[in-house]
Amino acid sequence: MTSKTRKGPPKGLSLKDAFEVEFARREMERRKRDEAERKQQEEDLARATQLLEALQADPEFLAKHELVVDRRRYTVSIDHRDYRIAAYFEAGKASVTLSDKRTANPGGVAPRKQLSVETLEEALAIMAQFLVDETR
Repeated sequence: MTSKTRKGPPKGLSLKDAFEVEFARREMERRKRDEAERKQQEEDLARATQLLEALQADPEFLAKHELVVDRRRYTVSIDHRDYRIAAYFEAGKASVTLSDKRTANPGGVAPRKQLSVETLEEALAIMAQFLVDETR
């Protein structure tokens, strides 16, 4: 009996084919990650917009306390001449900060308090707590 030895790679298998399969797999994973990130950013932006609308709902209250409400992308802020309360939405959470303008250098504000929260309602409640702290 004689045995035949194969010369060359098995049929249907090549470096080029393996490369293209791996490249396509990675590209699909990247697109999936990009889509998930885009969706999360849309959700964060929607939550920031909802918070802005809630804060702007009573213009008389804002005027009485000399407050200005603003949104810049994912950050919603309540500004007063002496302090700033801001909520920054990222990755489905919000970071709420209270900064003192009285002790900061011109153009900058130094954070004094910071809390992370999970929901829009919690962000609103913490902002209200910080506001009460500053108006006492």
